[in-house]
Amino acid sequence: MTPLLSGLVMLLVLLALLAIGTPIAFSLGLVAMGALYTVYGGFFLETVGEQFFGYLSPFTLVAVPMFILMGAAVASSPAGKDLYAALDRWLNRVPGGLVLSNLGACSIFAALSGSSPATCAAIGKMGIPEMRQRGYPAEIAAGSIAAGGTLGILIPPSVTMIVYGIATETSIGRLFLAGLLPGLMLTVFFMAWTIIACRRRGLGLSDLTQNFTMRERFAALPRVVPFLLIIAGVLYVLYGGHATPSEASGVGALFCLILVAVIYGIFSHSWKFSQMRVIFRDTLKESVMIMLIIGASELFAFALSSLFITQTVAQAIADMDVNRWVLMAVINLFLLVAGFFLPPVGVILMTAPILLPIITNAGFDPYWFAVILTINMEIGLITPPVGLNLYVINGIAPDITLAQILRGSLPYVLCMVLGIVALCAFPQIALFLPDYVMGAAK
Repeated sequence: MTPLLSGLVMLLVLLALLAIGTPIAFSLGLVAMGALYTVYGGFFLETVGEQFFGYLSPFTLVAVPMFILMGAAVASSPAGKDLYAALDRWLNRVPGGLVLSNLGACSIFAALSGSSPATCAAIGKMGIPEMRQRGYPAEIAAGSIAAGGTLGILIPPSVTMIVYGIATETSIGRLFLAGLLPGLMLTVFFMAWTIIACRRRGLGLSDLTQNFTMRERFAALPRVVPFLLIIAGVLYVLYGGHATPSEASGVGALFCLILVAVIYGIFSHSWKFSQMRVIFRDTLKESVMIMLIIGASELFAFALSSLFITQTVAQAIADMDVNRWVLMAVINLFLLVAGFFLPPVGVILMTAPILLPIITNAGFDPYWFAVILTINMEIGLITPPVGLNLYVINGIAPDITLAQILRGSLPYVLCMVLGIVALCAFPQIALFLPDYVMGAAK
C-alpha cells in the first residue's frame, strides 16, 4: 500500500470514529495504534505507554493547565459578570452598545481565559438574556457571542498558541505578541459590523435611554482592573524575558485565585469560598482533555511519519509548481476544512509540524503563519458540522436553534476572512510587536 493510500485509509477511519461520537483523543490514539500494529505487529504496542507519556513530559506543557486554571478562576466566579457590567456602563451610549459590550467583554475575557468555549459560556450566560430582553433578535444575540468567543484562542495568553509553540519549537512569547494586534483588529472588525447591522435595523435604541454617571462608571472598575493588571504582568514578564511561560502562567494562576478569594470570597455574600472546588474541577477536566489530545496527536503524527505519509504529503505540496500565494491559498483551504471537523488543538498538533517547513521554504514567517492558522481555527469554531461554539451557545440558550446561531455568526466569519486578507496584505500587523519588543526573528 502506498503512503498516500495509507494516509487516506487512516483519514477515513478517523472521520468514521469521529462521526459516531468517539472523543478526538481516543479516535486519534486508536487509528495510530491500528496503523502501527499493521506495519510493525504487536512489538510496538509494548512501548505505546512509554511513547504516549514521553510526549507529555516537556516542562513547557505545565503552562497549559496553569493558564486554564487562570481562566477557570475568572469563568467560575462572578468576575465575568462584573466585566460585562462595567463595559455595559461605558458603551451604553453607542448604537448597539449592548452587543458591543458583549464583544468587548469577550475579547477581555478571552485574554483572561485563553479558551473560546469558556468565553462563550461565561459571557453568553449573562449577555444573551440581557440582549433579548432589550429587543435584540436571537440571531444577533447568539451570533455575536459565538463569534466573540473565538477570540479566546488568538488574544494572548492563548492555550492554542502554546500548543503551536510546542509543536513547532517556536517562541511562545513571540507567538503571544504576534496574536495581540490581529486579535484587537478582529475585535474592531466585529464591532464595526455590529454598529452597521444595528444601525440598519434600528436596534439598540433602548440602550441610548439609559444614563450612567461617571461615578457609576468608575465604580464598576475596581473589581475588573486587578484581573487586567495580572494579564499585563504575565505578558510583561514573558516578553521581558524575566520568566518562562510555565513560570509566568503559574504565578498568574496563583494571583487570580487570590484575587477571586479576596474580592468575591470575603467581600461578597453571593459567592462562597467553597466554590474554589468548582474552579479546580473545571481546570482538571479541561486540562486532562487537552493533554490527552496532545499525547494522542503526537502518537498519530508518529504513525504518519513512520508510514512515510507526512513526508509524501509534504513533498507533494512542496513540488507544486505554483506561486507562493496560491500555495498559501491551498493551505488555508486545507486548514479551513480541517477546522470544520477537528478541534483547534488537534488540527495544530497534526498539521503544524508538516506545514512549517513548507511555509518557511516558501518565504513565509512561521509566527505570521501561526496567526493565519489560528484565525482559520476560529472560523471552524462557528461553522458546522463541529462548530464547538455553536453548541456551547445552544447549550446555554436551548430555545435558540442552531440555524439561528449560525445565521447570526456568518457575518463574523466574513470579518475573519477579511482579517486573513489584511494579514496577507500587511504581514506587519502580526510581526510588528514581536520584532519591536523581542527583535527580528533569526
